[in-house]
Amino acid sequence: MTLEVQSVAVQRGSVPVLAGVDFALPAGEALFLRGPNGIGKTTLLRCIAGLQPPLSGVVRMANGGAATDEIAYASHADGVKPTLTVAENLSFWASVFGASGIDAALETFDLVELRNRAAQNLSAGQKRRLGLARMLVTGRNIWAMDEPTVSLDAAATANFARVVQDHLARGGSALIATHIDLGFDAKVLDLTPFKATTENAPEFDEAFL
Repeated sequence: MTLEVQSVAVQRGSVPVLAGVDFALPAGEALFLRGPNGIGKTTLLRCIAGLQPPLSGVVRMANGGAATDEIAYASHADGVKPTLTVAENLSFWASVFGASGIDAALETFDLVELRNRAAQNLSAGQKRRLGLARMLVTGRNIWAMDEPTVSLDAAATANFARVVQDHLARGGSALIATHIDLGFDAKVLDLTPFKATTENAPEFDEAFL
């Protein structure tokens, strides 16, 4: 199942940041998004995840299905509810996506001993692991992640890389904005050549922003 991004342009606020982005992400593969800070990696991921519309271009599955039905998105924010426990957070997300069982996610991200602790009492690294554990309970084939290793120590980063590799081996795919080497084979897309200019930015109506 291949994700297709075709001639996509995106904006941050009222300012176009990327234009003409093209790539395909087949099942079983990972793609790293690279580029300097501010180039538009986060904005592009939000667009692909369906959180904001593109200025132009299309995001779709090659089989004609809606990309948003296949994508699970992990942003800079950990996406956890602070007053709920670790287990309650994962159970909530599992129910949202119609999944069942959180034990595998707890074990995979070393959260078993923390399952009854309120998320607001977790360290930054523990919150990040909880946020990433959400990906396992979504049942989605495509993981789109924005700097997922922030706040993770070396051991947790290595474990995260193994989790992604297992996801790829099961036929999933991963789109990751990251500046670090995660230690496994992945294609790399440098977004610098797609930086929007007055020449390549599509026209848009600021009245609708």
